This record gives sequence, C-alpha cells and structure tokens, in this order.
Amino acid sequence: MKFSLTRDALLKPLLLVSGAVERKSTLPILGNILLDVSGQSLTLLATDLELEMVSSTDVNNQGPDGRVTVPARKLLDICKSMPDQALIEFELVGDTIQVKSGRSRYSLATLPANDFPNTESWQGDVEFKLKKSQLLRLIESTHFSMANQDVRYYLNGMSIETENNEIRSVATDGHRLAICKIAGENLNLPERQVIVPRKGILEIIRLLDPVDDDVQIMLGSNHIRLIDSDFSFTSKLVDGRFPDYRRVLPRNGDKILITDKEDLKQVLSRASILSNEKFKGVRLNFSDGELKITANNPEQESAEEYLEINFAYDALEIGFNVSYILDVLNAIKDDNVKFTLSDANSSVLVEGQESGEALYVIMPMRL
Repeated sequence: MKFSLTRDALLKPLLLVSGAVERKSTLPILGNILLDVSGQSLTLLATDLELEMVSSTDVNNQGPDGRVTVPARKLLDICKSMPDQALIEFELVGDTIQVKSGRSRYSLATLPANDFPNTESWQGDVEFKLKKSQLLRLIESTHFSMANQDVRYYLNGMSIETENNEIRSVATDGHRLAICKIAGENLNLPERQVIVPRKGILEIIRLLDPVDDDVQIMLGSNHIRLIDSDFSFTSKLVDGRFPDYRRVLPRNGDKILITDKEDLKQVLSRASILSNEKFKGVRLNFSDGELKITANNPEQESAEEYLEINFAYDALEIGFNVSYILDVLNAIKDDNVKFTLSDANSSVLVEGQESGEALYVIMPMRL
C-alpha cells in the first residue's frame, strides 16, 4: 500500500471525519481512522460506535489497493503542521505506516483494518433533500433546549419529525421547550418521528455551512444519515418515546407584549450579572408602560433594570431563569419578539413577531 497526495487534499476530509473519533474509549481502535485506498481514491472512515463519518479524496496510488487504521489525532496534528501544498507520501511497511514530506519522516503504528467496527448497511425508509441552510436553521433554532445527561435519556437529544411537506425539530429539558418547523414545497413525507442524540446534533451543526446546497437526509429504524458531496454522516437514534409536547403549549395566554429584541437582550444580560450563579433567577414586573427587571444573589448584591414597553393589562410579576430567555432571544432572527403571558404561575410563549417559524415555551421560576 503506497500513495501520495497534497496536504490540502488530505486535511479537509481528515478534519471532517475526526469529529466522530472516540476520545476516551477503552477500545484503542476507536481512536484510529480507517484509510481505504481503492484505485485513485482514498476513503477515510471514523466511528465511536454511535456516530460514523466517511469522506473521500483523490490520491496518486502507486501500489496495490489496501486498508489500514492509523491514530487519528497524531495523523491530524502531523497534517496540520505541514506547509500548505506540501506533498505527503504514505507507505505501509509491516505494522507501521511511513509518512514522508520533503525532509520530514514519521513512522506511525497501525492496527489491522479487520478489527475496525463493521459499518452496518441499512435502508432509509424516509428520504428527502433539504438545503443545508434550512437544516442548520431547524437545528440551531432548538438545540439549546436539549437536556444534558438527564435520567430521562430520551430528552438528551432532539426529536426530528416529518409530516406531509413539513419538517419539525423539537427539544426540551423539562423546563423549556423549543419547536421549529420548515415547509418544503416539493416535499411529500410520511408521518415519522425520530430522536437524534445530543452528540449527533452537535456534530451536524459542526458539519453544515449555511449555504443553499442540498444535503440528502435518510431516516431508518435505528439511524439517521446525511449525505453530501464531501461527506457521509451517520448517527444512531435514541430508542425511546419523546413526550407529547403539544400538551404543554400554553393555550390561555391573554396578555401580549411585543418589544425590541436587542433592547430586551441588553437589559436582561446586564441584570443577569448579579443573579444567583446557580439558579440564574430574575424577576420581571410588567406594568403599563414599563418592564422592571430585578436580580439578586446570596451575597446580598442586586440589580435593577427598566425597559419602556407597551403593556395595556393588569400588572404582572413573574420569575424566570434568565439564561433560558437569553438563549431564545439569541435564536430568534426577527427584530421584534412577542411574549404571550397569562399569570405568574403559567408558562410564557415566546416567538419572533414576523416569522412564526419557531415557538418557545419557558416555565416560570418561584423566586
């Protein structure tokens, strides 16, 4: 096995697949990348048994086809440290792979390709294409509401749902809920719901650029796969039942506040500096013409902020985790944000004034 390619041709696929390499595995082979040379093509494959990444590049093959696994982190560090446009030569000699470039020589230990976990072949029963920018928007609008290491394991991920011409993403940690939906004119999809684990969602965000190129999405019984011209990404699904979030959507909100998103974000950010570091609670007092925001902490420090608003209802006092509101304001793209409230003990519904693409529900805190 002997081949050569430029540093740039290797670095791009190497960076793509390295996200799926297991960092703290008890199985040494999961810290390796599989190199598969066939003809003038090199395929790189990495997996941590939950995620799998595949990417390819062209090479100058000077020997027989072959497969071998090499340490991912070391190969990536060597490749990064090479000068641009450097020509890198690989040659398998016994159990080591010799890497040469200019006057640099490296010898890396390998592990047999036969020991690398077999990639399961599976058929997607739902397949469709979306623009990368749309899929990224769908995920970025909701991913911050996923739970992290919750015992209700099905909350440690995102529900992706298809129905007719609509795709929805839903995430909740039990204290807040985020829903985003995108309609595609030429989609006609069956009704389907899958839960993509947190790690898979964060990897998809890393892989996608906000461009108008299409990405193919395949949903199977246990996997989701994204196929692009540069990569193929597969993630196992969470085996569980996502809660019926429609039941917690507030229905009785009779007080509506529309205000400038940036102004609200600034006053909340300032008040949050002196909130309790653990609970992040702030008190919001809505009254005619004014919103008063107060925060305090166990060190007896306090903050008070005011914002002019148009609120033609009875005065209302309600407490929230300020981080939850700031996450929502950062996700909403509209200039104005709309709050629908009912009373001090009920959840608030937050959305952008114009788009209505995403909905957010935040439960109140007792302060």
